[in-house]
Amino acid sequence: MDFRLTDDQEALRAGMRQLLDRHFGPTALRHAADPLAHHAPNAELTRLWAELGAAGLFSLRADESAGGVGLGLPEAVLVFEETGRALLPGPLVATHLAGSWGLVPGAAEGRVVVTAMDAGRPSPDVTSPPGGTAPDGMLVEHLEAADAVLVVGDGEVRLLETTGSDLAGAVKDGEQAGSPPAAAAAPAPVPVRSVDPLSPLHRVVARPASDSRPVAGDQEEGPGARRGQRSGDGVGQEPGDGPEERLPTVAGRGKWLPAVDVPGKWLPTGDADVLRREAGVLTAAQQLGSARRTLEMAVGYAREREQFGRPIGTFQAVQHLCAGMLVRAQTARSAVYAAAVTQESEEAYAAKLLADEAATSNARDCLQVFGGMGFTWEAEVHLHLKRAWLRAEQWGTSAAAEERLAAALL
Repeated sequence: MDFRLTDDQEALRAGMRQLLDRHFGPTALRHAADPLAHHAPNAELTRLWAELGAAGLFSLRADESAGGVGLGLPEAVLVFEETGRALLPGPLVATHLAGSWGLVPGAAEGRVVVTAMDAGRPSPDVTSPPGGTAPDGMLVEHLEAADAVLVVGDGEVRLLETTGSDLAGAVKDGEQAGSPPAAAAAPAPVPVRSVDPLSPLHRVVARPASDSRPVAGDQEEGPGARRGQRSGDGVGQEPGDGPEERLPTVAGRGKWLPAVDVPGKWLPTGDADVLRREAGVLTAAQQLGSARRTLEMAVGYAREREQFGRPIGTFQAVQHLCAGMLVRAQTARSAVYAAAVTQESEEAYAAKLLADEAATSNARDCLQVFGGMGFTWEAEVHLHLKRAWLRAEQWGTSAAAEERLAAALL
């Protein structure tokens, strides 16, 4: 395949890089990650979302007749590669899919922050570096800042409202927003410590459908808070399930929308798989952007940093590190671009696998080139590694990709 970019694609990528440099450059990144800085992350995310929405990030693939840009997945990959390069925070992939697919009113314009959870597989432990054992449940990023949650299950996609701002009118007639649920309250989302300081996480635990008891970890609610709610038609439950686990509700965060009765809020089985595959490709594009950025930083630092009277880039050991980073980044680039063009499942698995490896390994090698400087808050190298760890566990892990690719070869 020929992956040389057209003039329009080059202009799109350059424009996105300029936009991010203005609104979320290195100084803003370090300020956002500084644990001692006084800032309101939810308010800052809302402002950033409005700017990204005005720039067309979330409506990039929506039809022009619906106010979108009308581009394809390859162009979206180029844009998301730049967001990964800049370590742009927030549930970008979920909001982009919600806006481009027309799933959530206001998402395309950046008026609504949409996060997502992959309910088709248990969440691993990304609250610490890989290797830990996770409790049951799913991890959701930026839940407190989100207006809606896409729950991607096995063969279906459900929409959970969290604030009621733009989605209140979508609830079917006769349903009272805030009426008590028929079943007992679902488990409250539990904040967990994230390895990435720019990606706050909550764990949402699914419970058996037959279990109506309160769950440990439920939180007391203040005045005006609403309990999570399911509609009476079984929304949030897989068809035909009994004591098996349902898709989770989120106590205190709104209500389930009746997917069948709300146009555009329910997707058939095939589309759920497509949405998950596109989410994986866009996440891989972010990993690719991070891998290429850490390569740039390592090469730049090796040229400037002197030791024993000459730049450290003249030492063969450093050269080999940088060469390995280049090979990984270029290999991942080919895989990610191919997945965007072909939109085939095997290509998507390969792209996620190679991009995850490139992002994590390049960040580690970049730390080796930087030495102790790379661990300081003045450098962004360690932030790339932490974000790479987190993304590697989103929308398909390396182990899952290896299993699927191996099965395709048999």
